[in-house]
Amino acid sequence: MMKKITFLTLNAMLLALCSFAEAQQPAKVPKIGFLSAGPASRPWRASFQQEFQKLGYVDGRNVTFIHRFADTHYDRLPALAEDLVRLKVDVIITPGSNDTRAAKNATKTIPIVFVGAGSDPVALGLVDSLARPGGNLTGVSNIASALAGKRLELLKETIPKLSRVAVLWNPQNAGSTQVWKESQPQAKELGLQLHSMAVNSADQLESEFKEADKARSGALVVTAGALLTTNQKQIISLAAKYRLPDISAGGGGEFVVNGGLMSYGPDRIEPYQRAAAMVDKILKGTKPAELPVEQPTKFEFIINLKAAKQIGLTIPQSVLYRADKVIR
Repeated sequence: MMKKITFLTLNAMLLALCSFAEAQQPAKVPKIGFLSAGPASRPWRASFQQEFQKLGYVDGRNVTFIHRFADTHYDRLPALAEDLVRLKVDVIITPGSNDTRAAKNATKTIPIVFVGAGSDPVALGLVDSLARPGGNLTGVSNIASALAGKRLELLKETIPKLSRVAVLWNPQNAGSTQVWKESQPQAKELGLQLHSMAVNSADQLESEFKEADKARSGALVVTAGALLTTNQKQIISLAAKYRLPDISAGGGGEFVVNGGLMSYGPDRIEPYQRAAAMVDKILKGTKPAELPVEQPTKFEFIINLKAAKQIGLTIPQSVLYRADKVIR
């Protein structure tokens, strides 16, 4: 009987020690991988981290962020995506179409959350449908091409006699290409002709602006994408040089703050709030396939009157009334 009691006592002690040891083990800190075609300086990463922190996640305390940036060299994206997979991150965050595709090709199991992967992630082959994305991807679409017609309308209202618009786009960027293609029928409905300014490197910008000027383009649309965003100051300077009223795809108003004329696109905060909430749910066990792809519901129209004055353009009062923000 004494031996039996001793054995039971030892068993209980061992179980207690095991439980104590398990309790002392630190909780696993999730790793979030950022994969971007652009440079490290892009503000989208900070925006996401700020929204994620509001949900209780602090870098270095209960979450670790790992960053990989291609600096507009799209050919680097596959290797960078594979590097994140090797590091066994728990979720991959992507801000565009090309980086999302690279992540999708690199893993079929690690959840991927995109923030603005083109206007139609279904047409780009990223998800099966918006309601049922399937696989390991979900996120927030920027509906960029759906807004392309709205930007053309704003240009037409600003310049009633406008007949020809130059579109700056990058054929290497899937989302930018999608916007260019879908802009053409929308321009036709507005009685506008489009002039293609296809660039895949910054050194092509000067010559493309010269061609747009020769073609008598009366305004400029700047599509989204890492290359064009990275070189936006040069683009703004060239637009002013050739006196081309320009409108960009938004980007949190950064284009207009840097001297561009107008921008129209999704609200700068909402997409990151939604993406942060998605990552939180995924870390707590929800599968990406169970989270429908969301679309922005808030939009910003920003006008820079300083830029208008620089090129001798008067913005109609009807257009100014529609602006969410006017820089004077």
